Amino acid sequence: MAAGTVPAVTAPEVSVVIPIYNEAENLRDLVARVHEALAPRPGGFELICVDDGSRDGSDKLLVELAAERPWLKPVILARNYGQSTALQAGFERALGRYVATLDGDLQNDPLDLPALLDRLETDDSIDMISGWREHRQDRAISRRLPSRLANRLISWATKVELHDYGCALKVYRREIIERIHLYGELHRFIPSLAKEAGARIAEVPVRHHARTRGVSKYGIDRTFRVILDLLLIVFVLRYRQRPLHVFGGLGLSLATPGVLILAYLMALKILGEEIGHRPLLMAGTMLVLVGLQFIVAGLISEMLVRIYHEGGARPQYHVRSARMPADGSR
Repeated sequence: MAAGTVPAVTAPEVSVVIPIYNEAENLRDLVARVHEALAPRPGGFELICVDDGSRDGSDKLLVELAAERPWLKPVILARNYGQSTALQAGFERALGRYVATLDGDLQNDPLDLPALLDRLETDDSIDMISGWREHRQDRAISRRLPSRLANRLISWATKVELHDYGCALKVYRREIIERIHLYGELHRFIPSLAKEAGARIAEVPVRHHARTRGVSKYGIDRTFRVILDLLLIVFVLRYRQRPLHVFGGLGLSLATPGVLILAYLMALKILGEEIGHRPLLMAGTMLVLVGLQFIVAGLISEMLVRIYHEGGARPQYHVRSARMPADGSR
């Protein structure tokens, strides 16, 4: 190699992104199992572990493990931002053609990754595979029952039918990851966001193990947050590019009866009746005012969406690459 020549950096075929929060007891086994699962595959892999403000020394252990493993790339966040932000931090650093995710608690089995990646590599009709913990090893009342109800609610609301939205074990084509952006707690709705970005999704049963070390970070209280986030997702998926339809629809549904009420009272006033003491006058006035506020909010939202898209922040559509059939037929 000539002096001054910079060697080419070859991107790995697979990037595995794992958010870590207080999982020091599981890290050594987790890293070893990911290596066991992916080392035999050609093309290479990288493991991006994003420490989300752990307080049990997970960050220091990740740095220690990475010193002897060039394929392990720790990302240490300044504080605890939440799982969605941790995943986004990993996605932004992923170089692989395929991107995989799983939890850091060893309840997902890294040995399931090769089969999912093989399916994604050989099946051009899908862009994302979501794991389904068909035989889930969690408590029935506090974990499985709320999760089952949430899965049905999310599937019904988003029209993306999956058995298990909460399974962290997923694999994607890189272009799908590049089209979505996570914030808040939207990691629960990645399949819905991916579908909106044009992904074709398959669901595959995967293994699930009981937690043996560490403490679960999930509780039944997250059910209420899921409902609030679901409202946001439904709005984003259905009305992001046409907010006037939802705000204007609400405004018209309120203002119309208000106008009819005021017209009726005006007719009574013309006929000589006193209407100033009628509660109906206040109701009609409030309906009209609130309806107009919704309509104005819709108009402002439309202007913001227009500025957002015309400013180049986000494309209005995505294009799928045309792949020729293997036999050359059309």
